[in-house]
Parts: sequence; structure tokens; C-alpha cells
Amino acid sequence: MNKQSIAFRLYQLTILLLAPILVIVFLIRSISQKEYRQRMTERFGWLPSRMRTGGIVVHAASVGEVIAVKPFVEQLLIQYPDLPITVTTFTPTGSAQVKRFFLNKVQHCYLPLDISFCVHLFFRLLQPKALVLMETELWPTLIHRCHKSQVKIMLINGRLSAKSLKGYKKLTPLITPALNKFDAILCQSADNAHHFVEMGAEQSIVHNSGNLKYDIHVTQAVENKIAELKQQLPEGRKVVVVGSTHQGEEKHAIEAYKKLKPQHPDLLLVLVPRHPERFDRVADICLQHELNVARRSQSDAVESTDDVWLIDTLGELLATYSFADVCIVAGSFSDIGGHNPLEAALFAKPIIVGTNMANFKDINDKFLDANGIVQLEDNIHLAEKLHVLLTDKELAEGIGKNGYDVVRQNQGATQTSINKLAALLNQ
Repeated sequence: MNKQSIAFRLYQLTILLLAPILVIVFLIRSISQKEYRQRMTERFGWLPSRMRTGGIVVHAASVGEVIAVKPFVEQLLIQYPDLPITVTTFTPTGSAQVKRFFLNKVQHCYLPLDISFCVHLFFRLLQPKALVLMETELWPTLIHRCHKSQVKIMLINGRLSAKSLKGYKKLTPLITPALNKFDAILCQSADNAHHFVEMGAEQSIVHNSGNLKYDIHVTQAVENKIAELKQQLPEGRKVVVVGSTHQGEEKHAIEAYKKLKPQHPDLLLVLVPRHPERFDRVADICLQHELNVARRSQSDAVESTDDVWLIDTLGELLATYSFADVCIVAGSFSDIGGHNPLEAALFAKPIIVGTNMANFKDINDKFLDANGIVQLEDNIHLAEKLHVLLTDKELAEGIGKNGYDVVRQNQGATQTSINKLAALLNQ
């Protein structure tokens, strides 16, 4: 038995031994988010009987990936109207986003745990023609089953940072064989493509197709949501939207708000936490800072005396960015590595990010090169940068326009990915 076979068997054994722990984790998380204990059988590959077979499976782990893959799935529905399209996720928030975006146009279930019997059951029940994975969703057992069953498998929006590459290289006997079982690996950028090749993927299957996340647009549903949200906002207030906050990041925004309030008495801080289990905690943080809070989930209209509008709902961040004077993209004020600035740029809004944009380095670099974003050298100077953008309208509009131009100039990855999948299915 060679080193690669040993690594794969050790991986399978490890995942099998970890399965009870993962179930316990799901149950613990379900204390604050009951969705984690629902549909547990899907985690083991047992799917609802209504699922149609013989189609295309697209996996998008959570909310961000579902948003990014939306145009791709919409194009699949047009190009393959007779095939069932199944979108899988791994988190309940991702699941909710799939249902919100596609209603009954696609099939949906959780991706099973990467354990042999779970993956076997999943494949036996769905019998897919092709599997499309996103970014760094590299599940060796799932990939091996596709290869063994001659199911076409493609990675789209492939992402492998220099930091991740170092970690994966420690698992070369496991990861490199998995990569070479893909029929195609389509990457976000030339750097990412280079990293996949450095990891051992054959040059012939790796391509730089661009980033799917640029292929966003304002739909009628988003327009309707914008109109709905604006009904709860009073006219004449300056608005700073802080999107996708994580633990500790609200503090930066609140401290900046309190510094700015004397100079901008009409300022409204809009907080959009990344995870729903933190909604109540964020409300408590605001109250501890003696700020008046209106909560979107309670349909509270924002009053002139309110300091914070807490968007404690799912799927409304994109629409929320539309009425901002300045957008702050969070995840960048901690070790998370940042979140997607493209949604704010779609509305030509000036954007501020913190020091850590490692997860979106390529996108962030394009924005910086075009003067389409403001990145802080030190997170403590957030208030100063906000003040400049709130008072210099011409500067703010210029940065917003530059960011919007970056979005438009880099679109097209979705069609490239669709074309490649079509070519694979026709082989």
C-alpha cells in the first residue's frame, strides 16, 4: 500500500471517529440555533424521497458561497431545464439562503459528512451526472467517489491562499491525489491557480477563470427589499452600514460612532451581524454602551432618537448597503480575514475595510489599485476615516464609482464556468 492510500484510509478513519463529536457539536449549536438539530439524517446521506436523480449537484457551504454561486445556478436552470439541479450546503444559514433565492426551482439538502457510507448513500439516492464544488471545499471521500463512479467533478471559484497552501502541504499525500481527480479546477485568480499547481494539481486541469463573486447584479427582489427597508428609515439621516460583523468588531464601530456623533448628530449606525446566534448579544452590546436600538426583526421603524438599527434578519445585507453613505465591510477587524466588498461596491458606495482582508486579497488589491476602497493601516483610526468620507462628498462619490467600475470590469466568470461544465458533460 503506497503513502497516498495510507493517508486516504487514515483520513477516512479519522472522520469516522470524529462523527460522534460532530453530532455533539451540532446539538450544542442547536441550543441557540434549533436548525442544527433538524434534518440530521441528511448529514448521514439519507435524503428526502422526493429528490429527483440524474442531475447536477452544486455545493455551496454557507451564506457567502450561496450568494456567489447564485448566478451560476440561475444559468444552470436555463441551460439544463430538464435536469434536476441540487444545491447543497453545510450550514443552516446557507440552507435558508438557498430557499430564499431559489424557492422550489432547485432541490436542496445538506452535504453529507465525508464518511464512506454517508457519501455512498448520498450518491445512491441522487445518482448525479456532475458535482460542482466551490472555492476550497475539498472533501477527499466525496471526490474519490465521483472519480470512481465516473461522475464529472469540477471546482469553481477555486481559492487557495499562500497561508492555506502551507497548511495543505502538510497533507500532500491526501490532498494532491484528490486535486488530480477533478476534471477541472477553475480559479479566482492567477495567484490561486499557481497555488493549486504548486500543491500538485496537474497544470492541464487548472485554469484562471476569474471570480464568480463579481457576477452580481441588483434583481427585482433586491429592489423590492430596498423599498421595504427604506420605509422604516427617516429621511435626512447619514447612514453608516457595518456588514457581516463578528465578535469584538461591533466595539470598533460603536466607538467610532460615539466619537463622530457630536460632529454628525444625524448619524445612524446600522449593524448587520454575520451569524444569527449573535443577534441578541449584539443588541445587548449596544445597550451596554447606552445606545438606543431599533431591531429589524421587530419591524421597528427607526426613530430620530435611535443610534443603531440592528438588522437581525437574514438575507438583507445587500439591500441594506444600498442606502448607506459609507459602508464598512467587517470580518477585517479581526482574524477572520474579511468579507466580500463587492456587494457594497455594486451600489457605488465608498467602502472602508480593516487591516485584515486575507480572504479577499485579490479583490481587495484590485480595489486598492483603482482607489475604490479605503483600507485602514490601524483599526483604531476608523472614526477619522469615516469623518473624511462623511464630510467630503466628492471624495466619497469618487471612491464609490471606482469600486463600481472594478466590479463591472471583472465580470464574466459565471459564463466561463458554465461553458466548462457543458464541455465536460458533452465528453
